[in-house]
Amino acid sequence: MFKPDRILYEDGIQNYELGKELLEKYKNIPKEVIENHNNIEEMRKNKNSEFAKMKRHLIIGTRKTHQYAENHKVSDFLVPYTSSGCTAMCMYCYLVCNYNKCAYLRLFVNREQMLDKIIKTANKSERELTFEIGSNSDLILENTITNNLVWTIENFKSSPKGRLTFPTKFDMVDPILNLDHQGKVIARVSLNPEEIINKVEFGTSRLDGRIDAINKLSEADYKVGILIAPIILVDEWKELYEGLLKVLQERLSKKAKKQVFFELIFMTYSYIHRMINTEAFPMAINLYNPDLMTGRGKGKYTYKKIVREEGEKFMREIMHKYFPENEILYVS
Repeated sequence: MFKPDRILYEDGIQNYELGKELLEKYKNIPKEVIENHNNIEEMRKNKNSEFAKMKRHLIIGTRKTHQYAENHKVSDFLVPYTSSGCTAMCMYCYLVCNYNKCAYLRLFVNREQMLDKIIKTANKSERELTFEIGSNSDLILENTITNNLVWTIENFKSSPKGRLTFPTKFDMVDPILNLDHQGKVIARVSLNPEEIINKVEFGTSRLDGRIDAINKLSEADYKVGILIAPIILVDEWKELYEGLLKVLQERLSKKAKKQVFFELIFMTYSYIHRMINTEAFPMAINLYNPDLMTGRGKGKYTYKKIVREEGEKFMREIMHKYFPENEILYVS
């Protein structure tokens, strides 16, 4: 359970129900008022070595930007929702590309405004739309602090149209298992081999817990997906990922194996990651491999074309070997 060591909040959050709840919940935690959750000068000026310490802070404000981005994978739109950033410290986190070392957890208390827009957008559409509400954060983690995911599912179920989806690297799914979600929610659990979770995905749930979460969600009649993501080409990566699929074949329930779909995503890395990881986690493994990677865009690295093609070929082969009946929704 995350317990912040310090809270920085925008004046005005006390005018929202959730803002009042959070201020009461953390009444004994040191606090200070800030002007803008998106521009905290003190945090921006911190050294990269302070990254892990900054993850212990909690920022609370209201979300001002509500622009949806089109998406053509699991969802139709990526939706700015009730949080951004995270308490975990995955060494490849794409949010670090957006927020640099300021990828700490920010909570937004104007949840009614955000959910109301989703419902209105869904019901205006001629076709069924799916909204990705977890692209900026991990809502299973956030729910342990705000109960927002429970609140969202309970308040969305009455919408005549639309679906919600979110990914997670956490196993604390029990609060949403008994909800009347009416089949409107797609939960997607992100997995990696145990060795990579231990060495790269700091502060997340272990593999066994995540597999248990998949089984629980399936039994609760959620539609469930598995993200094998990001696929990281470390030494002996083929053995590690085939081992992961063996474990899944053995541990997933019959119900989960029957209905689960897969997303395969290869790692994108960046110059920002290299700088932060070098200073914040000097003893950790180096994810940058110049022999396998090439530059893409401003300060970003992806696996070279031939490396990426060979990686996809291998992953599709072992997916067919262990899960021949399950759909691979996409590979990216």
